[in-house]
Parts: sequence; structure tokens; C-alpha cells
Amino acid sequence: MSASVPRLVIAAPSSGSGKTTVATGLMAAFAARGLAVSPHKVGPDYIDPGYHALATGRVGRNLDAYLCGPELVGPLFLHGAQGCDIAVVEGVMGLYDGAAGEGELASTAHVAKLLRAPVVLVVDASSQSRSVAALVHGFASWDPEVRVGGVILNKVASDRHEELLREALDQAGVPVLGVLRRVPQVDTPSRHLGLVPVAERHAAAVEAVAAMGAQVADGCDLDALAGLARSAGALSGAAWDAAEAVSSPPPPLPFPSSRGSAPSTPPEGSAPRAPGRSGRPRPQTPGRPVVAVAGGEAFTFSYAETTELLTAAGADVVTFDPLRDEELPEGTAGLVIGGGFPEVYASELSANAPLRKAVAELAGSGAPVAAECAGLLYLCRELDGLPMCGVLDAGARMTERLTLGYRDAVAVGDSVLAAAGTRMRGHEFHRTAVEPGSGAEPAWGVRGPRPRVEGFVERGVHASYLHTHWASEPGVARRFVERCRTS
Repeated sequence: MSASVPRLVIAAPSSGSGKTTVATGLMAAFAARGLAVSPHKVGPDYIDPGYHALATGRVGRNLDAYLCGPELVGPLFLHGAQGCDIAVVEGVMGLYDGAAGEGELASTAHVAKLLRAPVVLVVDASSQSRSVAALVHGFASWDPEVRVGGVILNKVASDRHEELLREALDQAGVPVLGVLRRVPQVDTPSRHLGLVPVAERHAAAVEAVAAMGAQVADGCDLDALAGLARSAGALSGAAWDAAEAVSSPPPPLPFPSSRGSAPSTPPEGSAPRAPGRSGRPRPQTPGRPVVAVAGGEAFTFSYAETTELLTAAGADVVTFDPLRDEELPEGTAGLVIGGGFPEVYASELSANAPLRKAVAELAGSGAPVAAECAGLLYLCRELDGLPMCGVLDAGARMTERLTLGYRDAVAVGDSVLAAAGTRMRGHEFHRTAVEPGSGAEPAWGVRGPRPRVEGFVERGVHASYLHTHWASEPGVARRFVERCRTS
């Protein structure tokens, strides 16, 4: 089977060149022409796909050759692009920057080659003129398997500046497909981990995306860009399918019995832990347990494939907002709390004592709970001195140090997510610290030059700093849902 979805990869020589503005604006501009646009992002970034979704009306999806393996990049792309007229893939960092020490792995160039897609190079031209030709020539000729099909010049100062840039690029043999001037209203605010997510500034984000679309439509040759997208080579193989991914034989039962100490101090004023919410049994749809997934402004980091896999594995997935909902969804049998910014909303999360109590009771009953990064902080005893759920006997705090990078991890023991020895690749991205950094039963052993253990496995809880992409190991979703049925 082969597929020929027209597609472009938007790359740059370095971070800060304007990839997000151009990629998001191009998505919006194509969508304004009535095209069904499939949005994608290279790497583990959770925030940019939110802006992509605003621009296209479709879920933004990640393509990460480190987390998922190169063999899944094409199938995951085809899964997201089904029924679309064109796809736009925003790159990460500089075109050739990949996982540290791994060569081209997970770089934008690597993904472009896996997708057989032409690359459009976004160049920040604010401090150069004729030198732009040498820069573009170098990037276009570095790897003959990467096809740089055109350049979009960003932050151009004036008509004269544009004239000088075009004259220089005529000699480089790479066509100029767009010229953008600096426009303040398309700027998006940032903080300690990058752009502020869409969920926290929806109205302003809608205006920013519209401005990006207008700027790109005005400054770029959309017809030429669409023509370049149509020149992408055919992809062989089938689209990724969640149902097929979880259909392999299930792990042996029974699951490991509860081990380790019970979650420690519950939120102040909470009753002794009992099964279910407020001591009541958790009603379930026969055969389809309810899995509650945290959302809202504080928990915006998730991959679309996670809920698709949980649903395919037999769960009814229900989203709730820990900032506003005082109860877990009716019938909750398992809980998934992904990443986000609980440190920004620590006061509001702490003030919602009824929900903190419900989470502690659910975890205390032995129900499956999977928490990543922000979810780990929320399960701690406290965050920056404010009470959290108290599921884990650990404290969390903000720090000045950025922890960032891919991780190669192995499950230390059996848990609701994985059997001991299961290998998964993850990503860390945070400015917080948890003390202690691991429990009596750690979640992962992190391989590499400085091997360590991290995270917590207690009863049905699996909590860790590592963000993982479940499409790389669909058995995680299958195992979690099966445990929801039997706990």
C-alpha cells in the first residue's frame, strides 16, 4: 500500500528562527482556502500542537523518531493525515539537530527523510544580507537525501533588505517562497518551559493564529508551496491503527499483587481511604471501565494516541479538570494524569481539597493511576509548600535548573503499566525537583552514562518524571485497562 498525501516540513537553521509562526500560519492559510490540513510537530513538544489545532481544526500530532522509533513515523503520520488535502510538519530546533549523541536520530532532517517530504527552510534574516546565500547553500547541500525545496525569509527589515536577500539567494539556487516582516501581534508569550499553552489564553491564541495566517498568506506564495507539497514521494505501508496496536495477546494474569507501602498522608481533613469515591463502589459500564484523564489549564501535555489506545483497549475515557471539578468522573476505575504546569496553578489545585481527597481515596483503593511529570507533582504531599494529593510521601518544589533530554528507561519492577524489564524511551522537561526522587520501588531505571532510578510504584500507582509515547509500547494501554477491570 502507498499513500501520497501532499506534505511539507518547515525547518530552520536554529531555534528562534520563526518555525512555529510560519508553520502555524501556513496551516491557517491553507485552511482558509478550504483545505483539510493535517498538523504535525517533530519531537516531544506538547505546546505547539495546541496552536496547530487552532489553525486547522484537527488534533495536532507529534512525530518523534526517538520516542516511537523510526519505523512508526510514517504510519503515525498517515494515521493523522487520513482524509486530508495537505499536511504541514513543523520541525524542531535546527534542521540537523537530533537526540544528543545519536547522530541524526529524531532530527527534523531525519523525519523529513522518513516522510520523503520536501523541506522549507525558515531563515531569520534580521542581521544578514549576502551571507544568507552561504547559510542556505550549506543547509541545502549538507545531506543530499534532504531536499530543501525553498526558503521563507523571516524578520526582513525593508524592501531594500529584501532585494539584497533575493539577489544573494539567486546564486544559491534555492527559490524564495516567502518574505515575512516582523509583526508584533503574532508574537506569543513564553515562560519557563516555552510558549504559554493555548488552553491558558484561548481568546488571545485565536487572534494570534489568525494573525499568523494572514501574515503568511500575504507574504508567501501559497500556490508554489502547495505545488512543492505535491512533489513529496509516496509512502509505503499502512496507517497506524490503535485497535490493531492493542490487539496482540494480553499479558498473563493475575497482575502483580499490591506491594510497597500504601500512599502516605492524605490531604488534611480527608476521611480514611476506602474503595471508590467517598467509600462507594465505582459503577462501571460492563466490560468498559471508566478511565479519567486530567485536562484543563494545569494539565495540557498529552499525546492524542494515548486516549486512542485506551479507548481501543476497551476503556471509556472521560476528561476532567482538576482546577474546577470537585469529583472524579462517575465510575472512575483508573486515572491518568499527564504533564502540564501544576506549579503555575499550585494555589488553585491545593484549594480544590474535595478532588485531592477523591484522588487519594482512588489511589488508596489500589486502582490504577498513571502520572507523568505534572501528574507526579500533583500526587506528592506538597508542591512549593502547598498541600497536594498526598498519594506519595514526597515533596516537590520549583528550581532554577532546567532538566531536559531524552531518556532510555527500563521498568524496574512490575506495575500497572509495564512488566519488569520493559524498555521504553521517554523525555524529561521540567524545572522542578521531587524529594525523594524515587520510592522503595522505583518506576524506571534510566540507562546511560549516569544510570539512576527514578519515580514511584506503590499499589496501583505509577508516577514518574518521564513523558512516554504509548504508541511505542501499546501493551502499556492494554495492561492498564485490564488492571482497571480487575482492581
